[in-house]
Amino acid sequence: MAVFVALGAFLMTLAGGWTAQRVTDRRHLVLGLAGGLMLGVVGLDLLPEALEAAGDEVFGVPAALLLFVAGFLLAHLVERLLAARRAAHGADEHGQRSPQVGLTAAAAMVGHSAMDGVAIGAAFQVGGGMGAAVAMAVIAHDFADGFNTYTLTSLYGNARRRAIAMLVADALAPVVGAASTLLFTIPEGALGAYLGLFGGVLLYLAAAEILPEAHHEHPARSTLLCTVAGAAFIWLVVGIAE
Repeated sequence: MAVFVALGAFLMTLAGGWTAQRVTDRRHLVLGLAGGLMLGVVGLDLLPEALEAAGDEVFGVPAALLLFVAGFLLAHLVERLLAARRAAHGADEHGQRSPQVGLTAAAAMVGHSAMDGVAIGAAFQVGGGMGAAVAMAVIAHDFADGFNTYTLTSLYGNARRRAIAMLVADALAPVVGAASTLLFTIPEGALGAYLGLFGGVLLYLAAAEILPEAHHEHPARSTLLCTVAGAAFIWLVVGIAE
């Protein structure tokens, strides 16, 4: 049942990526929406789950929050190192984006989707009602995952075929994750640590890359509304799941 339900997440992820492809003439709106979706996923979904799963404190600070900050700084460090590498080879730091950053971010999205599949499988092990609730939440926000995966990959200058390949991998990840729960389970603390770290990376990309790019050429009110709508959509998904 868990694997069957994960197929719904597979289809929803592809639908999100397809939507991101079809609205290229409104790129600023796509990026604005993606930024809002990413902000909502981090603040309303990932961080609460990370704090609950990895609740231990280190010097008075929850471990999940420390890893969240570490993820943010790690994303910033990687981008600066890649920018310095481009500059050393004569590239314009502000005129080019590193495709590796987009691929790394998309790979993190794939890992997150795999964890979604694991969550579905674990919930069905607890009971059918719990499994249905978790599955509904995962399927709903996998649309945002597919949307963001394609947007992140293509934004950093990767070819369309690479963006589609990462989208397909992201769509397959929940199915693989759900199937893996037939063999083993991931310790709750390790899952919380991963969610905290990934949340920091995702927030950096949203705040430092996606949203500034969205408003760079089209500082329109509609772009801002798309950002708010993206965050509100994730709030709705989380509320329904609860």
